[in-house]
Amino acid sequence: MPNEQIRNRKAELDAARTLKMARSTHAYVRGNTVKFYEWLEASPVAQRLPKGPAIWICGDCHLGNLGPLSDGNGNVEIQIRDLDQTVIGNPAHDLIRLGLSLATAARGSDLPGVTTARMIEEMVDGYEHALAERDEGDPGPEPDVVRTVKRQSVGRRWRHLARERIDDAEPTIPLGKKFWALDPEEREALQSLFKDPEIKQSILSLDGKDLDRDLRLVDAAYWMKGCSSLGLLRYAGIIAIRGAKGREDFALIDLKEATAPAAPIADGADMPRDPAERVVTGARALSPYLGERMMAAKLLGKSVFIRELAPQDLKLEVDQFTEGQAVKAARYLSYVVGKAHARQMDAATRTAWRRSLLDHRRSGIEAPSWLWQSVVDLSGSHEAGYLEHCRRYALDRAA
Repeated sequence: MPNEQIRNRKAELDAARTLKMARSTHAYVRGNTVKFYEWLEASPVAQRLPKGPAIWICGDCHLGNLGPLSDGNGNVEIQIRDLDQTVIGNPAHDLIRLGLSLATAARGSDLPGVTTARMIEEMVDGYEHALAERDEGDPGPEPDVVRTVKRQSVGRRWRHLARERIDDAEPTIPLGKKFWALDPEEREALQSLFKDPEIKQSILSLDGKDLDRDLRLVDAAYWMKGCSSLGLLRYAGIIAIRGAKGREDFALIDLKEATAPAAPIADGADMPRDPAERVVTGARALSPYLGERMMAAKLLGKSVFIRELAPQDLKLEVDQFTEGQAVKAARYLSYVVGKAHARQMDAATRTAWRRSLLDHRRSGIEAPSWLWQSVVDLSGSHEAGYLEHCRRYALDRAA
């Protein structure tokens, strides 16, 4: 890619990231994983965190990274939906990240502070419940509002996904604010990638049975998406799959660059050295519905992971909830994270980790002090960081 085009794209991505993070404290928290761990490490509370078992954790377990996911066979479950930061680490970090996300989202939704306190308490109950459960198929305490989003997810088809992601049900990607034109080198690299037989096998729309069907790249673009990932390579591609009678089905593919994680790694952890392989391995441990749809590859000399976006994949947002729903949702989402952690532990490890969490609770319904204090300290730090970010953004705009 020409250097001038790289500079222009980077400048636009930096500006877009700055703008997105200035929109709210919650957006700032979501886009600042590196700062989260820097602030956590500097906090005195970090010295009091319980040492959980060394397992795959999300590493960036905020609210927007949880939601309905499809397994490609008609089944939908609420699971972790973004694993860029996944590492073998301390599961307590996922709980703190989720608690901070819920706290800032609740403030942004004008929910009272007492609601935040209740949400953190319910988080701990939901997580402990997941560690105590042994039936992997148990849906847990699923609140009505989550069930409604899940029901909407099940009814979605290609046309819904296309109109939501590319603003058009036709199999083209409209260039504009979200999608940018590729240079010839990028387009050629993507076309070559989708000729790879292994990549072809990862396309869910082939259903694992019709691997002889013709597959071609219809359209592709650079995807200006997310916040913390802005500045990394990211592409959207539409794949056409031709059937025996000439009819074509379409799939929307997300390709994203993988880099070194910001989340702390447990001592002696045995993880893939390739960043994309790490993401895929962690996804398969934490979120099977997503992990089984992902594949690691190389593109333009970068490590990337590839997944087909299913129409059923949706986000959950706390601004969808009333006060009572937010508390119930906090319990359920923590339960989801707990199930992702628990499926990696044997019974003895689950029991020991749950007992450790119970021992850290001071009394009654109160959340462990390390969790509550972490959320309080980080909320203050992020609020200050957000205001300074907005100040710099305002000065840049004035200049």
